Amino acid sequence: MNYSQTLDYLYSQLPMFHRIGAAAYKANLDNTIAICSLLGNPENKFRSVHVAGTNGKGSTSHLIASILQCAGYKVGLYTSPHLNDFRERIRINGKMIAKANVVGFVQRYKGDFERIKPSFFEWTVGLAFDHFAKNRVDMAVIEVGLGGRLDSTNVITPLVSVITNISYDHTALLGDTLEKIAHEKAGIIKKRVPVVIGETQKESAPVFIKKAKLENAPIVFADDFIGLKNTRQVNRKGKLFLSGQLALQHVKGKPFPLLCELPGAYQAKNICTAVAAVHVLNSYLGIHLSQQAIAEGLEKVVSKTGLLGRWQVLQRKPLVIADTGHNEAGIKEVLEQIRKIPHKKLHIVFGAVNDKDISNILALLPKKAAYYFCQANIPRALDARELAALAVQQGLKGNIYPSVRKAVKAAKTAAAKNDLVFIGGSTFVVAEAI
Repeated sequence: MNYSQTLDYLYSQLPMFHRIGAAAYKANLDNTIAICSLLGNPENKFRSVHVAGTNGKGSTSHLIASILQCAGYKVGLYTSPHLNDFRERIRINGKMIAKANVVGFVQRYKGDFERIKPSFFEWTVGLAFDHFAKNRVDMAVIEVGLGGRLDSTNVITPLVSVITNISYDHTALLGDTLEKIAHEKAGIIKKRVPVVIGETQKESAPVFIKKAKLENAPIVFADDFIGLKNTRQVNRKGKLFLSGQLALQHVKGKPFPLLCELPGAYQAKNICTAVAAVHVLNSYLGIHLSQQAIAEGLEKVVSKTGLLGRWQVLQRKPLVIADTGHNEAGIKEVLEQIRKIPHKKLHIVFGAVNDKDISNILALLPKKAAYYFCQANIPRALDARELAALAVQQGLKGNIYPSVRKAVKAAKTAAAKNDLVFIGGSTFVVAEAI
């Protein structure tokens, strides 16, 4: 099989959560353990940072990886889902795994896959760990796929665990309260492994503190001792100053200005979480990550890691922006950012998946915007006509389009040069748009 045929085989043979939803979810680690055993337990052959959370875990993972790269480390990065190319999930120093490596891995273990019957995600985790081990990375940043406790990535014992925040998402699988969701995320906390919590939330903090105490794991809440001030846009980047105990200083004691390639204001929390994780690596584990590496890592995070879909500007005049925020908390952050951008009229290209209650999300969306309802080309996509009907109930009006491409084209055609076109609602809509 060539690369394209290999992916077709995997998509058809192995259930994939991001395409079909809950039917692909495996509520145990048995298959992952079997795959790792088959591969000689590669997860034990490299140091790692484990990142979970409802929102921001992808951005935070890329930020940490970029800082580590700028400090001179050879860094593996495992994230999901991909947007354009499956290989985006597995990178070393920003470079995607080679097509030949993917094909060779599948050919070598095809018979074992058919015996073990793993999900698409379980197989991919095995490939990533094998790739990182064979290439002898100094460190790997591993993003949790879904939840934490039963996620396939949770076979690693990292140097530090990171949980960005907790909000409602995948409630059918993770629980219908923030406490239950926090319990699943807390499952990545390991014995005597320091854990960084990105946001202090009254519902989740006691869950994390209890689990950390049980595991004798030092726990740090990032927002207790670090924050950002005077954030603004400069040259299409976010300019910011860290404040609090981790404030970066010039030698003369003056504030150290930072630029970040992730310009969205909502990235402030992720930046603070990433810097706090770096602080833990420095102080608890003696890994030296300098102020210069932190500053360069933030400023070059996109170019160093290849991050896509986070407040990504696709066009100017009219300004066209895509963002993968897709749950209630994520959409709130996106709308707050939209409000800060001068524009005459707002056009929103919007799609969703069919296994989530999106009524709360639709209720948040501005009623004066022009809507272009569409669906991504995956089985899990919510039918655009059904989406539009739900939107009407919330006072939102727009047209229905059979594809993301046609919806984006219509929005761009209708928009004046001083308008803003936003594309979002689903990771898969953004993937097709960019």
